Amino acid sequence: MDNRNLVRRKLLMLITAAAAYAASCMVALFVMSRILSNKRQRITYGPMEERDKSRIEYLNTRIYKDDTTCTKMIRLKRISFFQLCQVLRERSLLRDTKHVCIEEQVAMFLNTVGHNLRNRLVGTNFNRSGETVSRYFGLVLHAIGELRNDLIRPPSLETPAKIAGNPRWDPYFKDCIGAIDGTHIRASVSKSMEAAFRGRKSFSTQNVMAAVDFDLKFTYVLAGWEGTAHDAVVLADAIERENGLRVPEGKFYLVDAGYGAKPGFMPPFRAVRYHLNEWGNNPVQNAEELFNLRHSSLRVTIERAFGSLKRRFKILDDATPFFPFRTQVDIVLACCILHNWVISQGTDRFILPESNWTPNPRRITRQLANDHRFMVDKRQLIAEAMWADRQNHYGH
Repeated sequence: MDNRNLVRRKLLMLITAAAAYAASCMVALFVMSRILSNKRQRITYGPMEERDKSRIEYLNTRIYKDDTTCTKMIRLKRISFFQLCQVLRERSLLRDTKHVCIEEQVAMFLNTVGHNLRNRLVGTNFNRSGETVSRYFGLVLHAIGELRNDLIRPPSLETPAKIAGNPRWDPYFKDCIGAIDGTHIRASVSKSMEAAFRGRKSFSTQNVMAAVDFDLKFTYVLAGWEGTAHDAVVLADAIERENGLRVPEGKFYLVDAGYGAKPGFMPPFRAVRYHLNEWGNNPVQNAEELFNLRHSSLRVTIERAFGSLKRRFKILDDATPFFPFRTQVDIVLACCILHNWVISQGTDRFILPESNWTPNPRRITRQLANDHRFMVDKRQLIAEAMWADRQNHYGH
């Protein structure tokens, strides 16, 4: 009898355990089915498709609508913009993602640098999160930087078309390949570095040195120097770098007096009037003034290039930037690359005609850089030949 009861109890325990196990399995299956069901609901792409449609509509109506709208929003005409995107796609520098095409990535970048906008505002414009805008800004900035060697190239060694055949400059400047100058661009740096970056301006700046040819294209750019750095020091650094500025033998750049006269770099005469008139009111009086006048009329090219660059990209000419300093330097280079891209596609309203450009008159008095005798003598010979030819012309 006892054995029978013991068997019954064991059998009952087994049945109870089996029932509990089966119940727990059913509960687990129910929970898993709910979880999977919920996951399936979250994966639905209906809302994303609607947002994508609204984003595409925004791009078509507010960005690509016409050249005027496109230029206002992203500072490039439509053909320049779409061809740039195509190059970035073909070079595999950017790729389309599931919900962000390359065109939108580049448009967000250009909207930021063109108007100096914060990520959250660009995100509002494009219906994106600030994190998305920031992520693609970095990707596009890097991609454009990869085009540097293709778009920022050394100048041609041929006599520039602007000079060839023009009696004002040919043959005196036939070996001139461009102009060099520096510009100060607002910089945001740590408190400990502000003193080094606050030079001629009341705020922190980086001293950017660039060379341009007479088509307004940048042929060399060196960004990142402190605002207190002297132009001659920045130029020396550019020359000494492994892949730095190189001047072919027999050629030269036009520079400001602050750089000094040295082989390959020709400044105007110091302590001599600059930006005069060749005839009419306030005419030139001697060979040095004539040289400075024609020197300035050619060197205005670099001023026009910087002016066009800052008019197009307000991030270079507006309030204090909000990016890390390394990114600020990369942005300057990217904007110069984009400037050259636009020039290669034709001009637009951001590039002022030379006839509309009025340099500020000044007298060259700075003597902060040493002059090299070879270039001083060459400059004097050019000035005297220029003056003699002018006198003979007007004498007859």
